[in-house]
Amino acid sequence: MKYHSDTLVTHKSAIMRTPANVLAEDVCLPAAVLKQSALRNNIDWMQRYADARGVSLAPHGKTTMTPWIFQAQQQAGAWAIGVGSAWQAGAAMASGIKRVLMVNQLVGKANMQLIAQLKQHYHEVDFACCVDSVDNAAALAEFFSGQNQTLDVLVELGVPGGRCGCRSTDAALALAQKIHDLPGLRLRGLELYEGVLHGDDPQPQVEALLRDAAELACGMEHLVDGEFILTGAGTVWYDVVCNIWLNAKKPAQCRIVIRPGCYITHDRGIYADAQQTLIERDRVACDLGGDLASALELVAMVQSVPEADRAVVNFGKRDCAFDAGLPQPIAHYRHGQALPFQPQAIVSVGVMDQHCMVKLAPESDVRVGDILVFGTSHPCLTFDKYKTLLVIDDDYRVIDQLDTLF
Repeated sequence: MKYHSDTLVTHKSAIMRTPANVLAEDVCLPAAVLKQSALRNNIDWMQRYADARGVSLAPHGKTTMTPWIFQAQQQAGAWAIGVGSAWQAGAAMASGIKRVLMVNQLVGKANMQLIAQLKQHYHEVDFACCVDSVDNAAALAEFFSGQNQTLDVLVELGVPGGRCGCRSTDAALALAQKIHDLPGLRLRGLELYEGVLHGDDPQPQVEALLRDAAELACGMEHLVDGEFILTGAGTVWYDVVCNIWLNAKKPAQCRIVIRPGCYITHDRGIYADAQQTLIERDRVACDLGGDLASALELVAMVQSVPEADRAVVNFGKRDCAFDAGLPQPIAHYRHGQALPFQPQAIVSVGVMDQHCMVKLAPESDVRVGDILVFGTSHPCLTFDKYKTLLVIDDDYRVIDQLDTLF
């Protein structure tokens, strides 16, 4: 069936009455909403942290793929925006971002052609991607030298059993030398992602990888003209990355770049736990003042109460992240008015494509048509399920709509 541009609504959380309040049923539910006050707090807090540590911030834009957020991060002082694909790089450039780090490998002639076109069209944008093999480096060199272009690259250092990245510092150093000798490529530095290290106590492994990277950077220094980019740090270990690299021997002209992404909305799950642990171990974060706040919520309606201890809410796997814990209710409304809420009295226990099953304690008063607000865990996989996100004030009044570019 052909999709017509005159369709009445263009996204699933459409506003049906204005001015709109999500709690007044003015918006089609379920809806992913962003609290403006928390969003701005998080942008400010992480930039202040990077500034206090003397490092550069390159938020990972693949978390949100939202131009307004990219621009707000850049305006607040972000040095770059990180992305994971050629498409995402183009979205960032089209959003007015002046420096884009594609912290992934660029493979395939079509993706190379897209980057070549972006480099030509957005010639003022500083772009670099990652390389972890001689084969990839050779393919990139052949393509971009054939286009009379120079592609900036970072060697990626990985770990055995992880994802991409050279599996040893010797392999990474040999690759750096190869890149230096190839036409069409310019070596800019070294990249890693320590978040692939897991276990009961991964911090010693993280610190060892970071020390190896600093030593490797010194070995690569002579192959890089000018500033050496040394970059890592997701949303869990950014303080440890700063601690190790700021105190390690490194290239003379070294820019340390951290790349947290999920801080932008924070969450009420894995990143809330990680941030609390970070605050406890990092004096800079502790003394900075304030903290990250959960900005992303899911608002949905009770559509059925088929059993006394069971309700069904009108969202599911198509509407929210569920890989790091189910969204859990944090507030209960009826006819726009808040009802008393006890967290353990209403608990999500399962999701299907469009349904969330909620277990009710005996004293719970949950009815069809009630609105439940849910906190989420791992925001990346909620963002990518929405073409448009609603920005709200603290009273759930809609004050803006932000389009995403997934």
